[in-house]
Amino acid sequence: MKFRLLLIAILLTSAGIVSAQDTTRKVNHRFEVKTLIIFFDGLRPDYITEEQMPNLFAFKKTAAWGKNHHSVFPTVTRVNSASYATGSYPGTHGLLGNSIFVPEVAGNKAIGTGYGDLSKIPAATSGPLLTAKSLGEVLADAGQKMMVFSSGTTGQAFLQNHTVNGAVVNPDLILPESFKKRVFDEIGLVAQGSDEDFGRHKWITDALLKYGLVKDGPLVSAIWFSDPDGAAHEHGIGSQQAVDAIKYVDGQFGRIMDVLNAKGAGERYNVIISTDHGFVTHTGKQGLADFLIKQGFKKDKESDDVVVAEGAIYVKGHDPKTIRSIVAALHKEEWVGAVFTKSRKKGDMQGWVKGTLSFHAIHYDHPKRSGDILVAPNWNDSKNDKGYAGTDFSGGVAGHGGSSPYEINIALLASGPYIRSGDTTTFPTSNVDIMPSILSIYGLPNPVGGNGRVIHELFRDYPMRKMRRPVPKFKKRMVRAVAEYPWGTYQLSAEISVLDSRWYFDYAKTDRTPAR
Repeated sequence: MKFRLLLIAILLTSAGIVSAQDTTRKVNHRFEVKTLIIFFDGLRPDYITEEQMPNLFAFKKTAAWGKNHHSVFPTVTRVNSASYATGSYPGTHGLLGNSIFVPEVAGNKAIGTGYGDLSKIPAATSGPLLTAKSLGEVLADAGQKMMVFSSGTTGQAFLQNHTVNGAVVNPDLILPESFKKRVFDEIGLVAQGSDEDFGRHKWITDALLKYGLVKDGPLVSAIWFSDPDGAAHEHGIGSQQAVDAIKYVDGQFGRIMDVLNAKGAGERYNVIISTDHGFVTHTGKQGLADFLIKQGFKKDKESDDVVVAEGAIYVKGHDPKTIRSIVAALHKEEWVGAVFTKSRKKGDMQGWVKGTLSFHAIHYDHPKRSGDILVAPNWNDSKNDKGYAGTDFSGGVAGHGGSSPYEINIALLASGPYIRSGDTTTFPTSNVDIMPSILSIYGLPNPVGGNGRVIHELFRDYPMRKMRRPVPKFKKRMVRAVAEYPWGTYQLSAEISVLDSRWYFDYAKTDRTPAR
């Protein structure tokens, strides 16, 4: 009898403990403050002026500011959307470019990274789309939601919340499907006019205000404006079209801030602002695949002997002789900049091919998905006709994807109850640091294997606020690789910002010296 009474007492006590834990979880006061993430695609820091972006300029005056913030390399949109969403580099999350080679989907060519192509990967590979846990998934574990609003590509939108915990809202993709009719009924179609992109920007802002920034809305909302990227690609940095686009998205940001400011103390938000990459002027005409065909390394555009996915080169069978020969041919070309290969040994900053740096140095060394060679275009400090510095040898009018500081050095701004507004840091930060910083605000665990850090110097890490943290050790490091040829010398130098045991890729620069 005594044993039965004791057992009942234990069970009741256990139930009380569980009930108390459930109650604590429900009244977690950190969840009362929501977070809004804002990305302006292709936003160079020097775009943020009072004339061009009065609303963001005013925000910057009192915001926390990361002065040494980094795009994730390769500096393209889908890499960075996946990187911020997972708090991991491409070597961890496995999304390696705006176009990617997945032999199980297409054995002789790269595929795009729109929603349609991305959706094929899990079934074809019998594995996950991203090989790192995302912010949306961690929030789901905590019983919280995330909503993404994007005026850009379907792939960029989807990668921010690929398990669709909450919703993804894009003019061309609304998930879950059951949400689509409601959105179009209540928000309507995108307005068609002289500039369709402006209509898309307004449409997603309307949707954010309707579904995201409301009392019963998600804990985390994210809005991604596809300009100034789109206009600068087509018309150039500093063009009237690009300036108009900058002003328009800044106006939408102003609408958002007006709504948040009107809410007052009763409904508070942390606002975190970043971009996926900077921008440079393009002057190149040579394509990588065409070059490899011309040099005899690749039979034709449809052959599977060598497959090119943006700057990534996949050699069939990973033949060492072919890889070395391709690297040597690339080293000779003035339009080619940094060249990377796999490490000589684990953790080595040097690539195994002479004159290359390693995938490890740039956090690109995915165990299954990385190619054999990664190539970045050469670049210089030349200014365009509007006075914007930074030029590389890619094709088109202007763009990104390279290893120049003009593409890697970007802006990080933040303000809110859990952010040290007005503080600045010169310590290095990256888009991979956004997720762990948000999780720290809510006392949620950073997934095992994630690469990002909590930006303690700007974000208030409330669960750990009583702990004294040692000042991290920060230094700059140069890593070099050299190759000698009959025609001369190729030298590759990369600057890396090192913070304790973490490193951030600042830029890579090449020099060629003719033989005497």
